[in-house]
Amino acid sequence: MIDAHFAEHADVLAATRKIVAQPFARLVAACRDALAKGGKILFFGNGGSAADAQHLAAELVVRYRTERPAMAAIALTTDTSILTACANDYSFDAVFARQVEALARPGDVAIGISTSGKSPNVLRALEAARRLGVVAAGFTGGDGGAMRDLCDPVLVVPSRTVARIQEMHILVGHALCDALETGAD
Repeated sequence: MIDAHFAEHADVLAATRKIVAQPFARLVAACRDALAKGGKILFFGNGGSAADAQHLAAELVVRYRTERPAMAAIALTTDTSILTACANDYSFDAVFARQVEALARPGDVAIGISTSGKSPNVLRALEAARRLGVVAAGFTGGDGGAMRDLCDPVLVVPSRTVARIQEMHILVGHALCDALETGAD
């Protein structure tokens, strides 16, 4: 079984590497521009993608590998009072959009993470970001779902296996943190 997991990971890794280079470069540029102008990066997703959102925001606020000034990043998945109040008073589909409306400003970057590209609350937040002049970016998988047309840039992992998509998301997320921290391309 372990050999099958490693083989599938290697195949998805090779395929992902080929197709994410250009959107990744655009994402790095958008994030650098936002941070240089005093803006922020907002991450959000559900389940494992929520954990990735928190992980990547922490890498930027605290540090990834080197000592440097803190970078403005936030995971919209961490405030249980906001999440539960919004889900109760509006709907679960609004939990991220409402926070984007409150916290995002033109020039910021909103990074929605959804392995399917079809999560309604992620899509609504990305739509809100676009309305506000915020860069609506995404990490997704499979065929990209609705995120393919909603995000620019969008990094689509060419797999339908959730575990492999999540592995690529955290790899690309770490590469983003590295690029922002070091200035490398």
